[in-house]
Amino acid sequence: MNMMKTMMILMLVAAFASCGRQGEAQSQTAGKDGKVIRVVTTTGMIGDAVKNVGGDRVEVTTLMGPGIDPHLYKASEGDVTRMASANMIFYNGLHLEGKMGEIFEKMSSRVKTVAVASEIDPALLQTPEAYEGNFDPHIWFDVSLWMQAVAAVKDALVEYDEAHAEIYRQNAAAYLNELVTLHQYVQDQAERINAETRVLVTAHDAFNYFGTAYGFQVRGLQGISTAAETGTADVQDLADFIVERRIPAMFVETSVSPRYIEALQAAVKSKGFEVEIGGKLFSDAMGDPGTPEGTYVGMVRHNIDTIVKALLKVAS
Repeated sequence: MNMMKTMMILMLVAAFASCGRQGEAQSQTAGKDGKVIRVVTTTGMIGDAVKNVGGDRVEVTTLMGPGIDPHLYKASEGDVTRMASANMIFYNGLHLEGKMGEIFEKMSSRVKTVAVASEIDPALLQTPEAYEGNFDPHIWFDVSLWMQAVAAVKDALVEYDEAHAEIYRQNAAAYLNELVTLHQYVQDQAERINAETRVLVTAHDAFNYFGTAYGFQVRGLQGISTAAETGTADVQDLADFIVERRIPAMFVETSVSPRYIEALQAAVKSKGFEVEIGGKLFSDAMGDPGTPEGTYVGMVRHNIDTIVKALLKVAS
């Protein structure tokens, strides 16, 4: 986001923040007098969590749909309008949404704003060397860690709308039980792959939590953010690794251009080894609404099923 656009959006935020007291009072009482709570979320994963916990008590608008890369996302004036008219805003935090953090900070003076990743014990967060001292924001790839984010959603809704606290607690309990089952499913599927073959190569370094939780060595071309440039040396280094380890398959991501993985595949081939593209994984965005992959549970199941199918196929 260039400086001029940033200034324009922040000025718009300030204008909404200075709206009349009547509109502010309506925003603060919504959800507490029987009205549905208007929620804006950044990513689909967060939106799905809010829907599962909030149920019929929430009306959720998600800013970043299928195929959208949150690292590169630029808030529009329409986004700012939607956030300013919301009762609550949920976002990931840990710099996933880039410079949108400035907007959330401004919004927090009049809208209940929650960074779900910030509610997780920092001792459980990863700080890979390439992240230059920052936490890895891709917490949803470890289902057990994402459960803490869901708990943060529940706590925020309970605090905001105490009159319906029991609804949120019951919904959260049911959803968390579903996630316990999902976590076990991913573990069981991962164990079908020989430990030496359990290597995940993707376009950017989004799967570190997944690797730690489920026993995969993870290698990505771009690092924490897709805003980082990938150079020829990066491609050649990873190609050498693939050839040396005889990695049978690597994966593209739905929210990242496939050209990086295609270039890597060509580099590997030039070294006399063939590596397959095992399929598409959902990384920073879920699938289309109405499809299984359009939910967090469906997205996670798709990813592990795709990984296992590809690695077992070429290993057999």
